[in-house]
Amino acid sequence: MELVLLMGVQATGKSTFWRERFADTHVRINLDMLRTRHRERRLLQTCLEIGQSVVVDNTNVSMAEREPYIMRAKASGFRVVGYYFRSALSECIERNRVRPEHQRIPDRGVRGTAGRLELPSLSEGFEALWYVRIDPEGGFVVVPWQPEDVP
Repeated sequence: MELVLLMGVQATGKSTFWRERFADTHVRINLDMLRTRHRERRLLQTCLEIGQSVVVDNTNVSMAEREPYIMRAKASGFRVVGYYFRSALSECIERNRVRPEHQRIPDRGVRGTAGRLELPSLSEGFEALWYVRIDPEGGFVVVPWQPEDVP
């Protein structure tokens, strides 16, 4: 049983990463899809109760945002793993501009999220942390967490 937290500014590839790596094994919890925190909490609680692995595919950019997921998962005996997505603001804004119109976030929203970004730490309760970046061909490069290497 595993809870995976995806962390990063909008348009860093989190949802695509979920589809490529976890769609066959983990339920996706995403506030854009569920629309309310109440629905999000209910789906998470159901997954925790039945022992279903889950990916939280939100920005999760601050410790305060991550803490409730981590605490609930650990209390339910889940392993907690985090994936931090590289967040070069100019690249995020450009990728956001080429999204379908209904998926675009205003530039000020992307900038605001980037301004709240706090790097994750194993001390938050993660069993493992990974650093993810998009390679020049559009694929993902995943390496063990080394915060001193994060741009």
